[in-house]
Amino acid sequence: MNQVTAQEYAFIVVAVVGSISAVAVVTARNVVHAALYLVVTLASVGITFILLGAEFIGWVQILIYVGAIVILFLFGLMLTKAPIGRDALDNQQRWLGALVGLGVFAGLVFLIADAFPMADAVATEPVRGSTELIGSTLFRNYVLPFEAMAFLLLAALIGAIVLARKDEGG
Repeated sequence: MNQVTAQEYAFIVVAVVGSISAVAVVTARNVVHAALYLVVTLASVGITFILLGAEFIGWVQILIYVGAIVILFLFGLMLTKAPIGRDALDNQQRWLGALVGLGVFAGLVFLIADAFPMADAVATEPVRGSTELIGSTLFRNYVLPFEAMAFLLLAALIGAIVLARKDEGG
């Protein structure tokens, strides 16, 4: 019988917390609470990368998504004075959305199970890459999308400030 290691226990805890917070993101009645649940979900994804031995990717996930994008989302939400509660955002077609979501989930499970059968699963050593290799690939091949995303986030922040100023002025 296989012994469960501490890393596997940690993965189970992180997976359960991440899954519960992911469900809470889409079922929260308050947009700010949903954003805070999103912080927990994205942090659990980063911790999963760290547990798998990809420390650089894990910390980048935590720093960029949790530390920047969600905070920018909350900042923009609070500056624009958008409706926060369920009363302003309620939609009567949520059952149709749930049905479509379950259909997409079932399709993805089928595709992933077909592409990666468990009978062929073999434990292998992880492939390790250096931070230098990741950085050179990022800034050589993906510098344009990286800068475009930075520009888009800056434009969203400026737009939120402009909208907030118009609301205050009249």
